[in-house]
Amino acid sequence: MNNKFSKLELCRLCGEDNVSTFFIDNHNGGKIFFRCTNCKLIFVQQECLPDPTVEKDRYLSHNNDLDDPAYQAFLSKLWNPLEKLLEKGNTGLDYGAGPGPALMQMMSRAGYLVEMYDPFFANDKHVLDKTYDFIVCTETAEHFHNPSNEFNRFDQMLKHTGVLGVMTSFTDNISSFGDWYYRRDPTHVSFYSNHTMYWIASKMNWRIELIEDNIVIFYKT
Repeated sequence: MNNKFSKLELCRLCGEDNVSTFFIDNHNGGKIFFRCTNCKLIFVQQECLPDPTVEKDRYLSHNNDLDDPAYQAFLSKLWNPLEKLLEKGNTGLDYGAGPGPALMQMMSRAGYLVEMYDPFFANDKHVLDKTYDFIVCTETAEHFHNPSNEFNRFDQMLKHTGVLGVMTSFTDNISSFGDWYYRRDPTHVSFYSNHTMYWIASKMNWRIELIEDNIVIFYKT
């Protein structure tokens, strides 16, 4: 790939053309990461979005043991604050559940009516036509090829006063984007800052609460 022919792209979250080259990975074929000056999303150039086969193989390499206490503790960082906002019997969706839907199992055992969706491992699009009291999206937003479409979909699926919990590592406290392990994963193609999350909330007319440096809860109003 010869990047001298690559052109700046429209931001895949806000659609603006206020985009500049942010980082070039010269150790990986010159892969370009763009940054939007409007919503501050960092995203991989179109030509370097991963092939579906590469994505699926990468996801299968993750630790997906449903009963792994360390994995459950990791997911609880999002689930514990989110559950405080719910009532038993509420309906939920685990979006991007992966091959080992541990969070769905945790939520179901806790008394919630939960479905799951994953484009590779649970691709039943009927669940996308329903509405839910809550949606969880853990370690998935960084894989979004088109974040605008995905967050609009969340808005459509959330009931009035529904809540959306997102877990993804933010860029705010990263000293070196090039050295960041999260950036080096070839399936990670969209990177968010606090500013990006507030931009999404404003765009969707949602309320927002930043829980930790990798967890945000959105409230549909």
